[in-house]
Amino acid sequence: MLRLLRRYWVVVRRPSHYLSLGFLTIGGFVAGIIFWGGFNTALELTNTEAFCISCHEMRDNVYVELQSTIHFTNRSGVRAKCPDCHVPHDWTDKVARKMQASKEVWGKIFGSINTREKFEAARLELAQHEWERLKANNSLECRNCHGYDYMDFTRQSPRAAAQHSTMLASGERTCIDCHKGIAHRLPALPVTKSEKQVSMASP
Repeated sequence: MLRLLRRYWVVVRRPSHYLSLGFLTIGGFVAGIIFWGGFNTALELTNTEAFCISCHEMRDNVYVELQSTIHFTNRSGVRAKCPDCHVPHDWTDKVARKMQASKEVWGKIFGSINTREKFEAARLELAQHEWERLKANNSLECRNCHGYDYMDFTRQSPRAAAQHSTMLASGERTCIDCHKGIAHRLPALPVTKSEKQVSMASP
């Protein structure tokens, strides 16, 4: 047995000495296809709503909140799922986002938000991370479904039409600036110093 392992090790160490270039090329090509197929399949499996809500932290907290919004149930039957809003559609951006999300696996292992109390305590920080990410990428995930060029301002409220036609068109603002609580409950925001002064001054 040991002799057989030594022989395999010699071949593995110097494959070009024992195997033909054609075999190595074809073998490398086949191995590449298998690796790519496996990697892409795993990537797509982790990009489903079923995967997102497979842990109770998401299922019992933010997914419950999503179910009461227009993104979940509406007259047209078009529904946004977790990856639609939290994972970019383009492949390179998607892989980058998955690498960022690896920190969430760490949090799952060590129980960072494994109870409702822990989740509520971390809600503001978690929300701020998402808001910053969406601000940085110009609300890329929102724009996958909501195209500014296709908005009919005549069917919007005067306030929304004014905001979309000026702030959004000029690039001065992005979707997340105004639509922070669109799919999940807003966290309790800390009171600013000026707001404290106003509340203390009011009778």
